[in-house]
Amino acid sequence: MSGYADVAREAAGGGAAAGGGKRRIGLAERLVLAPLRGWALMGISIWNVLVCSLVITAASWISTGVGLLVLPWSLAVLRSTANFARRRAKRWSGVEIPDPYRPIPQEIADASGVGGMMRRLLARISDPQTWRDFAWSALDGFVGGTIASVAASLLLYGVYGFVLGIFWSPLTDAGMNDWYTFVHVAKSGALTNLRWAAFPVGAAFLVAGAYAGPAVIRLHGRWTAALLGPTAKARETALSRRVAHLTETRADAVDTQAAELRRIERDLHDGAQARLVAMGMNLGAAEALLDRHPEAAKALLIEAREASAKALTELRELVRGIHPPVLADRGLGDAVRALALDSPLRVEVTVDLPGRLEPAVESAAYFAVSELLTNVAKHARAQNVRIDLWHRDGRLRVTCTDDGRGGAEAGAVDAVAGRGNGSGSGLAGIERRIGTFDGVMAVRSPVGGPTEVTLEIPCALSGSKAA
Repeated sequence: MSGYADVAREAAGGGAAAGGGKRRIGLAERLVLAPLRGWALMGISIWNVLVCSLVITAASWISTGVGLLVLPWSLAVLRSTANFARRRAKRWSGVEIPDPYRPIPQEIADASGVGGMMRRLLARISDPQTWRDFAWSALDGFVGGTIASVAASLLLYGVYGFVLGIFWSPLTDAGMNDWYTFVHVAKSGALTNLRWAAFPVGAAFLVAGAYAGPAVIRLHGRWTAALLGPTAKARETALSRRVAHLTETRADAVDTQAAELRRIERDLHDGAQARLVAMGMNLGAAEALLDRHPEAAKALLIEAREASAKALTELRELVRGIHPPVLADRGLGDAVRALALDSPLRVEVTVDLPGRLEPAVESAAYFAVSELLTNVAKHARAQNVRIDLWHRDGRLRVTCTDDGRGGAEAGAVDAVAGRGNGSGSGLAGIERRIGTFDGVMAVRSPVGGPTEVTLEIPCALSGSKAA
């Protein structure tokens, strides 16, 4: 259900939804953090203009050939700056800005040489969000800087009024001749009798800064989201693709479940059931021979006992293949550690799961890791494997890294496929398995290794882990 919830949030929330409900803003944030963030944003706006100038300069050098080397780097700096602004908007303003970039196809990302570099450059330039990033960096010096200056200056201007009121005489004796709003700060003049008006005016600016500062910072976050968030058309396209993906993965889930039921039925019919039938026949024969041929009856009883032990073992293996007891009792972390102990490779497992996951997600992640370890052992020619599991921001991430020969492909169905459930296995099977939960898989496997497979599944923790 998490996939449908994400789709609903995207449709309802647009590109920038404030996270959570109203948050109580403390006095320290009003009087200290908001002005400091305003000054920081003013400085950052200057940096954004410099990044814009860098991209323009790199583009102007294309005719000389130097631009082909500098432009990819400058666009990477632009994207990094924009991503930092998105994260900052979430932390400082509570404005969530989804990743709006088009994914680069895997074959382009893995392409090497000058041709690969040019293909990646064209893919990045053809992404409309790159141009929106550029527009944001060009305009942020004026729009973002102006917004930030309000948060940065209100409180200071209020403090300045108190400084003028307290040190009026020394300042005017030194020749100061200035205006503080409508108050004329001078040694003499028609409005010099308004000296004490600087205090209430300064207090008014202090109050305005304390209340308006956080709101101005949030306004800056919304300005950032206006250009750095996905457009309405992009959100609609992404939503359509996601619905189609969810429909496909749900159909895969139904097919996989039906195939799994057929496999269980076949294993029971050909394994445990056949042994139980043979055991019953042996017991019947032993009963008939017990009086006349006790030795033959004893041999049949021994055979029946061995058959019962084998049937029990097969049933336990069948149950373990459906849902391992260690997974139900100890959770995903310990279940993966048990897989590591059973693997013929040297497997290091790192777990950072502060609670239990939903049982269905735990099962999918467990069998995905099991399949990854099987693939590595059979095909990668690896010696060492590292499994990392952690949960952050409502997502389970599993990373499997091996020191094998590499060359794995995300869409491939390898020799492990079709081991009896009829649904295929290997990397393609893993992708279908986690796709049921709106999960994604990324594979980085250059020829010669190492291979890194990353799985990410949206899910929530169901409770704190017992000590």
